[in-house]
Amino acid sequence: MQIWAGLGNPGAQHAMQRHNVGFMAVDAIAEVHGFGPVRKQFQGWTREGRVGQHKVLLLKPATFMNESGRSIGEALRFYKLGVEALTVFHDELDLAPFRVKVKIGGGAAGHNGLRSTDQHCGQDYRRVRLGIGHPGHKDRVHGYVLGNYAKEEIDPLSDMLGAVSAEAPLLAAGDDARFMNDVALRLG
Repeated sequence: MQIWAGLGNPGAQHAMQRHNVGFMAVDAIAEVHGFGPVRKQFQGWTREGRVGQHKVLLLKPATFMNESGRSIGEALRFYKLGVEALTVFHDELDLAPFRVKVKIGGGAAGHNGLRSTDQHCGQDYRRVRLGIGHPGHKDRVHGYVLGNYAKEEIDPLSDMLGAVSAEAPLLAAGDDARFMNDVALRLG
């Protein structure tokens, strides 16, 4: 069993914000791979299913971004899993929009959802970094990440989420390098 957590904020007003791209990614994976119904557990919403040959629990913490780690830690403890079973999908300011990179461990780089996850789970989990780009000045970051995707960004966003979902079996199998390569090829 693997736990794939998407970071975001609950509520319709946050649905299309850049900060919620982690939620969007796990929703897209659930749809493409025919996951079961949504259940309320671990202070969030879960869906169970398979990605390739691997059993995966998708988790969207309902704790708001700053407390994401409480929900994720609860799920890990329930299934008696270590951080090696955890993958977190999150928005990444330091990546160009719609670029996708994977890494294990690292710092939070000011991301409150990652900071909370680090506090509750440790740092050595896999991160799928979904690029949102940087607004140019640190004073504009808050409004930018909590801003909705622009109309002209919807198609590239859909393409990225589709590529991540289509190549998710590589991620489930632990082939992070090929996952990144094949996602990049799909996005051309």
